[in-house]
Amino acid sequence: MSGTQQLIALVDRAVASGDTAQIVNQLREGLGELIAGGEVELPQRVLECYSDHYARRLLHRDDARGYSIIAMTWGPKQGTPVHDHAGLWCVEGVFKGSIEVQQFELMERQDARFRLEPRSSFHAGIGSAGCLIPPHEYHSIRNAGAKAAVSVHIYGGTMDHCSVFEPQSNGWYLRHEKVLGLDI
Repeated sequence: MSGTQQLIALVDRAVASGDTAQIVNQLREGLGELIAGGEVELPQRVLECYSDHYARRLLHRDDARGYSIIAMTWGPKQGTPVHDHAGLWCVEGVFKGSIEVQQFELMERQDARFRLEPRSSFHAGIGSAGCLIPPHEYHSIRNAGAKAAVSVHIYGGTMDHCSVFEPQSNGWYLRHEKVLGLDI
């Protein structure tokens, strides 16, 4: 069985439980092991950066089981604004290079204004895997390095939109909806 088939089989087994906490814990452990063990080989196209944005490429989607697997390719210094996952759980693992993740906690909300406070941040290298479970889903990701990074993201659904948060003042952010596309 190829590494990609092993990854899909891992996700299929995990989502069968139906329990979000159990799913993400099983995926976090399994994804980290598959990547660190060199089991997963990504298509060559996934390793190529775009100069003007990080790339999102679909690796697999299973509508019947309700999940998708996306590879993200981060050029040097590329990253996301603070964003959420539109209520979807997510497990992400670093396949190549390293990324920095800054987590935020929602403290207060007034319509489209959110007061978010930075919480933990961490540097994740090859084989590192983490998870997000709503409502604890506010974060930003960036490649702080000088070389490309690739991460694999498993979502509890199709991540085709999210909210991004534009900094205002005093920890307040203005929420905007963003449609997410896929790159080739």
